[in-house]
Amino acid sequence: MNVSGLNSGGVNTRIAGLYAITPDLEDTGDLCYRVRAALAGGARVLQYRNKTASPALRLEQAQALQTLCSARGVPLIINDHLELALQTGAAGLHLGGDDGDIAAARAALGPQRLLGASCYDRLELAQLALAAGADHLAFGSFFASGIKPDAVRPSLELLAEARRRFPVPLVAIGGITAANAPRLINNGADAVAVISAVFAAADIEAAAREIQSLFELH
Repeated sequence: MNVSGLNSGGVNTRIAGLYAITPDLEDTGDLCYRVRAALAGGARVLQYRNKTASPALRLEQAQALQTLCSARGVPLIINDHLELALQTGAAGLHLGGDDGDIAAARAALGPQRLLGASCYDRLELAQLALAAGADHLAFGSFFASGIKPDAVRPSLELLAEARRRFPVPLVAIGGITAANAPRLINNGADAVAVISAVFAAADIEAAAREIQSLFELH
């Protein structure tokens, strides 16, 4: 599994820093405008996530984002859709608990692409995901989130325990802002996954830069 360094396309595949997740937008031009600003602000990873788009729109948007990310050397990770990740040549895939079989996804992706798994508040899910071929793990929602208001809420102690147990990149998600991200970084998060605090900001580039700078200070 390729968990660090550059892939064959020159894209940095290390999961660390600001992990920006796209909002649900129908307008591909608007989406690209916002993503371009986040990348300019220093986002280190981009996940394309759109729960409402049609398959045709997902393909259009994923292809456009892959072009932007490739030019920046930033990995694009596709949420949920294995075939879309393969079709667009994305750097990787992220699977939630009900989004597909991790071992089957690893077999389809091959050893060089990234594969993340949502583990919510359960260390046993993390162990199973690693055994099946995941190379980075996501925990959360750590704070109240408007995107998933009913999500489980793991403790900071669980994140610290995951850091002790698992020698792979850990991603924290859920209601994360520049104000609360240091608590996650201090407890072992290699990356923080953010939607609203970046993409709903009045100045997306500045918001991304503020969060990314927290890792440079750590």
